[in-house]
Amino acid sequence: MSSQSSQRHPALTHRTDAPLHSALCLLCDGLLVLVFALLGNRSHDSGLGLSEIISTAWPFLLGLALSWLLAFSWVSPNRIWPTGILVVLGTVIFGMTLRTLFTDGGTQLSFVLVATGVLAVFLLGRRVLSGMIRRRAHS
Repeated sequence: MSSQSSQRHPALTHRTDAPLHSALCLLCDGLLVLVFALLGNRSHDSGLGLSEIISTAWPFLLGLALSWLLAFSWVSPNRIWPTGILVVLGTVIFGMTLRTLFTDGGTQLSFVLVATGVLAVFLLGRRVLSGMIRRRAHS
C-alpha cells in the first residue's frame, strides 16, 4: 500500500496488518476481563479459585469475543474510537445478558455501572498503552 493511498483513506493509517499484534491485544483484553472477575470475586468473597473466577468471567469473555468480531477489532486493535468503545459496550451488554440468562449472578444497576467503569478503564487503558508502546517502537 502506498503512502498516497493511506492519505486518501485515513482509516487505513490506523490499520495493522500484523495478526500476531492483534492476537496479543485480544489476549491482553481477555486477561483484563479475568482480572475484572478476580477483583469482583475478591471484593464479594466469591472465591478466588480458578473455577470461581472462570464462572464469573465467562459471560464477559464471550461478550468480549463477540464484540471483537462485531467491531472488527483485529483491523485496528489499539483504536479507542469507535473500536474500543464498541468493545467495552459490547462486552458489558453481552456479558450482562449472558450472566442474566445463564448464571445466578445479578445485574443490579450498581453492578452494571461499576462493571462498565472498570472494563472501560481496563480495555481503553490497554489501547492507550498499546498504542503508545507501538508508536515508540516504530519511531
